[in-house]
Amino acid sequence: MTANSARMLVFVGSYAEASDSGVYVYSLDSTTGKLALLDQAAGLKNPTFLNLDAARLKLYSIEETETAAGRSGGAVSFGIDPRQGTITRLNQAATVDSPTCHIQRDAEDRYLVVASYHGGKVGLLSLHEDGTVGKLLDTKQHEGRSVHPERQTQPHPHSAFFSPDEQYVYVPDLGLDRIMTYRIDKVKEALVHIGETEIHPGAGPRHLVFHPEGKYAYVINELDSTITSLRYDASTGKLQPMETVPTLPADYHGENTCAEITISRDGRFLYGSNRGHDSIAVYSVDGESGRLTLIEHVSTEGKHPRHFALTPDGDFLIAANRDTNNLTVFRVDRESGKLTFTGSSVPVPKPVCVQMAYFSA
Repeated sequence: MTANSARMLVFVGSYAEASDSGVYVYSLDSTTGKLALLDQAAGLKNPTFLNLDAARLKLYSIEETETAAGRSGGAVSFGIDPRQGTITRLNQAATVDSPTCHIQRDAEDRYLVVASYHGGKVGLLSLHEDGTVGKLLDTKQHEGRSVHPERQTQPHPHSAFFSPDEQYVYVPDLGLDRIMTYRIDKVKEALVHIGETEIHPGAGPRHLVFHPEGKYAYVINELDSTITSLRYDASTGKLQPMETVPTLPADYHGENTCAEITISRDGRFLYGSNRGHDSIAVYSVDGESGRLTLIEHVSTEGKHPRHFALTPDGDFLIAANRDTNNLTVFRVDRESGKLTFTGSSVPVPKPVCVQMAYFSA
């Protein structure tokens, strides 16, 4: 599907009270880069992170609920009407017994994996054949701590990502300075811990992305503003750290934490976000060694870029600036990897996550 035969829909999750809108749908003009609001959904508390199943016209969101025992996690499914650019809530289900920060889906549409930063745990949920959220199947509790006196006193799983062949699930744990490796036992419908990768002390691994060719992975480290490159062994699931590079300019000495990381579809360029410096760091990727070389830092035209995403064709990057309540759109030079602000900025209250895809018109 190409931009000529379809239109781009952009889905945004945010921090919100249940009484306010929290999930938004925009269209993106593939010529100008301008965003236009099409729909918004209320009734959910903190539907921050999203997962998009464009092929099945489904959108999934985390949410936060209150129980007698305290704050808990939930997952919500939406149906997508691509012609109208609207979403309709299909169902909600409880996840783990603590608030979650990330939601992931396997390629076979059988499972959802959620990560709970505050609870220190990972949950596996079923998906029904109609795409609605099923029940909680398994929970794994992480244990331990690392060196940071405030941010690493306990486990903090921050996300979950499948390997390119979907044989493994990787969970970066900010509190442990480790990437935990699981596989899904589809007979027992459970997460099986098979190993872990140590990242340097005080790093705070947050999100991860695989190179399109499947030989390398990259994890962005929230606490010390770095990116670690890892060699991936598909036969064992092991990740072997190769090098770590800074995300900040050498002359910047202010406070900063990192957030999101992604890679271009051709694997030539890697992007990571800085919160504090409020920028996207752009790197070239050596196709043979997987190593990174800094190209530039580009202002996100807002503060606290908690998330960003590339359009499927790689022509645009959209940044979600939480603290200035706006989405900003950048044109991507696919030959150099460099970013240019289009001038397009739209207001969104406390945006956290951006997901997008082309849909038939």
